[in-house]
Amino acid sequence: MQRSKINKKILTEAIQRNIKMALQEDMGNMDLSAQLIEEKSSAKAYVKSKESGLISGIPWFNATFLMLDPKIKIKWFIKEGEIVKKNQRLCEIYGKARPILSGERVALNFLQTLSATSTTTHQYVQAIKNTHAKIFDTRKTIPGLRIAQKYAVTIGGGNNQRVGLFDQILIKENHIKSSKIMDDLLSLSLKYAKNKDIQIEVENLNQLEKAIEIGFKNILLDNFSIKNLKKAVLLNKKRAVLEASGNITLKNVKKIALTGVNRISLGSLTKNIKAIDLSMKIEAFESL
Repeated sequence: MQRSKINKKILTEAIQRNIKMALQEDMGNMDLSAQLIEEKSSAKAYVKSKESGLISGIPWFNATFLMLDPKIKIKWFIKEGEIVKKNQRLCEIYGKARPILSGERVALNFLQTLSATSTTTHQYVQAIKNTHAKIFDTRKTIPGLRIAQKYAVTIGGGNNQRVGLFDQILIKENHIKSSKIMDDLLSLSLKYAKNKDIQIEVENLNQLEKAIEIGFKNILLDNFSIKNLKKAVLLNKKRAVLEASGNITLKNVKKIALTGVNRISLGSLTKNIKAIDLSMKIEAFESL
C-alpha cells in the first residue's frame, strides 16, 4: 500500500494547471485594482496565521507569485507539514507591488484550502496512532483540485486511495447491480487491469464471505457497524485487506481502527473541510 501515488511530474503539472486556471478566473485580462499602483513600486508583505493548523500548499503559494513575476522573493519561516499557532508569521514576500497584490487571493486560497485538508487528515491520523490501521482519502475532492488535495492528505500523514478511475478498479454496489454476477467481475477486472489494484465494495457479511471465496484481496466494508467490523475481521482471517468506510468521525475512528481493519477511508478529508484562516498584509511600500 503506497502512501502516495503522485509523482513529481504529476505534481508539477497539477500545480501549473491549477494556478493558470485560478489566475485567469480571478484576473481575466487585467487586475484593475493593481493598476492604481505605480508599476515600479515595490513592497514587502507577510502572511500570518489567524488560527492553528498544519500547513500545506507552499508549492502552490510560491508558484502563484512566480508565475506573475519570476523576480519575486519569498522567505519562509516554516516548513511544509509544520503545525503553526495563531498569529504566527509564516513567510515574507518581496518584490514589485502589483504582482504581489494580484497574487494575494489566489495564493492564499490554495494555502488555506490545502492546509484545511492536511489539518483534518492529521487529526484522524493522530486519533488512531496507536493502532495498525491507516487513514486513506477518496475521490470526493473539489473538482479540479484532485491532485492538490491528495497531496495535502499525504502531508497530513494520510494515504492516497486511487487517484482516479484510471489507476485502480473499485467495484461498487452499482457495478454489481449492473453486471448481476459478482463472480464474473474479478476475472473481468484481471483482464482489464492485470497490474493494478482491484477492490470490491460489500455491504454485509454474506457479501464479504462471497467476495473472499471468489478471490478478492482488497475489500471495502461499506457502512459496517463496529460489531460487524469485528465479525468481518474474524471471518476474513487475514486473507484480504479490509477497508472500513462510511459514517466515520473523529469520535468513532479509533473504535473502528481497533476492530482490526487495515484501512479507513474518509471522504470528509477532502470535502467537509473548513479553510485555515490566513491573512496577508503589506508591511513596507516604496514608490519609485
